[in-house]
Amino acid sequence: MDRTLGLLRDPGLVAGTHDEQHLDPQGPPLDGPAWTHQHWRDLTYLHWRVDPDRVAPLLPRGTRPDVHDGATWVGLIPFTLAEGALGGRTPGVPYLGTFLETNVRLYSIDDDGRRGVVFRSLETERLAMVAAANAALRVPYKWADMDRVPGRDTALPADPTGTTITYRTRRRAPGRPSSEVVVEVGAPIADPDPLQHFLSARFGAHTRAWGRTLWVPNTHSPWPLREARLLRLHDELVAAAGLPGVARSRPESVLFSTGVHTWFGPPVVVG
Repeated sequence: MDRTLGLLRDPGLVAGTHDEQHLDPQGPPLDGPAWTHQHWRDLTYLHWRVDPDRVAPLLPRGTRPDVHDGATWVGLIPFTLAEGALGGRTPGVPYLGTFLETNVRLYSIDDDGRRGVVFRSLETERLAMVAAANAALRVPYKWADMDRVPGRDTALPADPTGTTITYRTRRRAPGRPSSEVVVEVGAPIADPDPLQHFLSARFGAHTRAWGRTLWVPNTHSPWPLREARLLRLHDELVAAAGLPGVARSRPESVLFSTGVHTWFGPPVVVG
């Protein structure tokens, strides 16, 4: 049996603890059949420490900033979303199911202890995705011109250590905020530290849609995290997401991952 598919039905796999120092990198099983699945590939994680009071007004009702080491965090995450499809086992949708994405995200927790992320913006090159995500769950996708070097459909070496990746995006909207991230992939991280788990082991998202706050769960195997070295950063997306000045400094955490296959369950009303 495929280990990750087993997450959808094995009652012996349980969600991780809510202690920030002991987040489980293994995703919990979904409560019922998966609604969608997709691959997240070749991700770079850039993160900045921020005061929780600064982030709190940007979160949906019924959630609050999730905190690690006295602070919460802002993430800028460029990657490739590949082979997206409805259901849990269906083949990826040609063209529409694969695209570049760059998101700005915050870290949230609700009164039931469900940890997750809150997306302030998600750039994508697929206009259909913008329309669908905004209509269904008010997820703030933005249409953008995007590019990656090496190209989106180019596989990285089996050992990507030393590979340089460039991600570029410019929004197709007034103001046209842009971002350019250039990183060099480093060595695998054999034993991620508590902060690295905190930033990556997030098995759901909070969003505000149709007058309600929703929790959208997902599950996947542990991230294969790697070190990464930031070679260049020019970013306007974090400021456009309501956090001016943050991305003017170098991020405190820079990570890379070749990615995971993830499954999403149906939304749950918070509160």
